Amino acid sequence: MLLDTFGRQAVDLRVSLTDRCNLRCTYCMPEEGLQWLAKPDLLTDEEIVRLVTLAVRDLGVREVRFTGGEPLLRPGLAAIVAACSELEPRPELSLTTNGIGLARTATALREAGLDRVNVSLDTLDPEVFLTLTRRRRHQDVLDGLAAAEAAGLAPVKLNAVLMRGVNDHEAADLLAWCLERGYELRFIEQMPLDAQHGWDRSSMVTAGEILELLRARFELTPESSARRGAAPAERWVVDGGPGRVGVIASVTRPFCRACDRTRLTADGQVRNCLFATGETDLRTALRSGADDAELAALWRAAMWGKKAGAGIDDPEFHQPERPMSAIGG
Repeated sequence: MLLDTFGRQAVDLRVSLTDRCNLRCTYCMPEEGLQWLAKPDLLTDEEIVRLVTLAVRDLGVREVRFTGGEPLLRPGLAAIVAACSELEPRPELSLTTNGIGLARTATALREAGLDRVNVSLDTLDPEVFLTLTRRRRHQDVLDGLAAAEAAGLAPVKLNAVLMRGVNDHEAADLLAWCLERGYELRFIEQMPLDAQHGWDRSSMVTAGEILELLRARFELTPESSARRGAAPAERWVVDGGPGRVGVIASVTRPFCRACDRTRLTADGQVRNCLFATGETDLRTALRSGADDAELAALWRAAMWGKKAGAGIDDPEFHQPERPMSAIGG
């Protein structure tokens, strides 16, 4: 198992397939983009499958989520999903995406074995979408959502980040829109993971503010903490159900105590926390001929040293050098 000194077990693996993205979200990267990883530095499809196999077969991982960057930009995505769907015990397979390209890939990914998707959509307004992402691709995201639902990638979940003075007025509209379509909405506090290192806590829309915006229109009843488990989102039943909404408050209501995640970057580094400032290099060991037992030992050691919490409230907190697009969501 992947245990740490605080008794937490990592059973949820986030696998970044690429650091590239076809959007330029203001809270993630500059308009000109970033210096992408060179192709030789990326894990190959076969290396990804080998490490996921190791995690599932030998290290107790039960859930695998493919992330990026934008994972739909990975040419071998369907083949990777298909290989992972054949593992024993079979893990739950999901994908976090911006939705661009999902309209043409949803069916193939479902047939390959993908179980569900999380799609990022911060606004219902195409012009606000352009402001936030610097791209006119709003309709592509809507088409991708419809395709995911039609393909059976259920439940379709939406992730939304509210930016003060930009789209925070849309909180209730986003929830109403999702409830009407049967999508599960998750609001996510903006986190200090932007490439520009321009995050400012004072300008962040907090979980408390999000709930206040929603309660102006809806009745929210909190779910029991027992139902939440290790999930990052606190959930509320909306207007008596069956609809629900979640808020992931990584900054103001951190859930580190129940964290069950381990992360593998596109260039083969294990990260034991989203906000970690250090990594463990599996790629070099793998390409140097390390066997599965040696790789597993490295991975276990990486997780054993996990800190008690991310420490965002600590005066000594330092934002990771890698932005979210290079870490994987």
